[in-house]
Amino acid sequence: MKITDLLTTDTIILDLEATNKADVIEELTQKLEGAGKLNNLQGYQEAIKAREAESTTGIGEGVAIPHAKTAAVKQPAIAFGRSQQGVDYDSLDGQPAHLFFMIAAGEGANNTHLEALSKLSTFLLKEDFRQALLAADSKEDVIELIGLKENEDADDDEMETESKEHKGKILAVTACPTGIAHTYMAADSLKEKAGELGYDIKVQTNGSTGVKNKLTDEDIKDAMGIIVAADTKVDMDPFIGKPVVEAPVADGIRQPEALINQITTGEANVYQNGQSSYQEEIEEQKQEKKSKQPAFYKHLMNGVSFMLPFVVGGGILTALSFFFGIHSAEPDQYPEQFNWFADILKNDIAGQAMSMLVPILAGYIAFSIAERPGLAPGIVGGLMAASSGAGFLGGLIAGFLAGYVTIGLKRLFDHLPDMLDGLKPVLLFPVFGIFITGFLMHYINIPVEAIMNGVENWLNSLGTGNLVIMGILLGGMMSIDMGGPINKAAYAFGIAMITSGNYHPMAAIMAGGMVPPLGMAIATTFFGKKFNQSQRSAGKTAYFLGASFITEGALPFAAADPIRVIISSVIGSALAGGLSMLFNISLQAPHGGIFVIWSVGGSWFMYAISIIVGAIVTGIIYGIWKKSE
Repeated sequence: MKITDLLTTDTIILDLEATNKADVIEELTQKLEGAGKLNNLQGYQEAIKAREAESTTGIGEGVAIPHAKTAAVKQPAIAFGRSQQGVDYDSLDGQPAHLFFMIAAGEGANNTHLEALSKLSTFLLKEDFRQALLAADSKEDVIELIGLKENEDADDDEMETESKEHKGKILAVTACPTGIAHTYMAADSLKEKAGELGYDIKVQTNGSTGVKNKLTDEDIKDAMGIIVAADTKVDMDPFIGKPVVEAPVADGIRQPEALINQITTGEANVYQNGQSSYQEEIEEQKQEKKSKQPAFYKHLMNGVSFMLPFVVGGGILTALSFFFGIHSAEPDQYPEQFNWFADILKNDIAGQAMSMLVPILAGYIAFSIAERPGLAPGIVGGLMAASSGAGFLGGLIAGFLAGYVTIGLKRLFDHLPDMLDGLKPVLLFPVFGIFITGFLMHYINIPVEAIMNGVENWLNSLGTGNLVIMGILLGGMMSIDMGGPINKAAYAFGIAMITSGNYHPMAAIMAGGMVPPLGMAIATTFFGKKFNQSQRSAGKTAYFLGASFITEGALPFAAADPIRVIISSVIGSALAGGLSMLFNISLQAPHGGIFVIWSVGGSWFMYAISIIVGAIVTGIIYGIWKKSE
């Protein structure tokens, strides 16, 4: 795969109109969209901006390489833009950028695509190549220049540079968050400078295509030292006892000589086990970006994420059993409807999956808090909650209890002799963790069971009016943050009610969750002139996502126009949830959307009407309210 296979005349802009960084991104992404290279313009733009938030892709010397690897890309491609006057792009050298190569890599991009994209970044280190691009008279000239450069460097894939003077050998590791551009630019910059200074160098690149030119034990043994120019976590253990210099990947591009000199002059510190403050900083930043929510929410969502496959698998298999009749798996009460296959689906397979919901939830909450030692106590505590009748609420308590009990045990056992360290994970943590958690849950389950029974009785005793109010609240909650904590809280409540045998709330919740993407899809269909081509394409996808109960399908619209989208969606979702309760709809399958509609208790037709009415209301409100693009 060549760069010229990815850069074509329809993705080149010789005279950018943009005068600032945001406009450059907008103009180049629109060019890719117009060439049919993207699935989702908004999603790709967000991915580009997220990459810029990690560190600027303005690498200096008048060049910027904005890039992202995301499912929003339909076909791997490169967009080229040129600004003769220059644009302030927050470049590393503080100078305006004139040449912009925007790299679009799909989530499933293969190695040949990624290698071609990364090769482009190395070409841009050459001043004569940059000057030639600035002087190019036509789009065809740009492509010809790149083609000639590819032919010149066709055999330049060797990642090791050896000098004639052989002053000594240096090793390096380069890595950046996306592993597309900066990784390889830093590698080439270090190789070029090492050659000039008379040193051999071998560079390991931790890129999107995997680890290339991996450093061996023999390499490390013979090396003067190691340069780690990375913005992602690197395994430092092989470098114990060797001089190591750690720096951002940008320093590998901009300051290769300074990094090499630290090794060759003896300024680099000898790396000791676990003494990498820079690597710790990278990990802390990664964790901070991964989750800025409170610890409680993070632990809860960890449990929910591991529970979800059991919910989806068990729920949909339960729904499939209803194909053979609503009571086809109940031979004792409805022998005339009995079907052996439905019985296996619902009772033997799906029933086992659904019985694991609470133990898995509790186990992985505890795992999030205390790592592996917390898993067994959490699962046992969750199983005790499920079997006692304490249900979902008991499982939550068991998960947090087991996690913090295990944390306490870790601190307590820290004072034991080192010779007992091997016994902690296989004996001490399981025995004491399970015992303490189980003993406490034995007594906690009694009041929690009473609470759960009280909630169930209250729900069962509600009149139609009160049920409608509950449906309005649950439906609206599903749209407020579209997959965020409020949405998940409503969904968790629905799961809790299913485990308690009350199936009405889940029907309202699923109806409310289907409305936002369906509403956006309807708006783009009937008010198409107010939306750009990318939004209309996203609207078509939203039909399927909404029908599948994937509320997040509305997020691209909400990100671009949050106030109007959220308010419109909440109104429609609340209406759908209220109607579902008004029509006395119940649902045993906790996921699946339209694909499990046959499993509803009550009229499936009226349930469909509830969802359709809510979606139409959302679509009309937003379509009228939205400003034209």
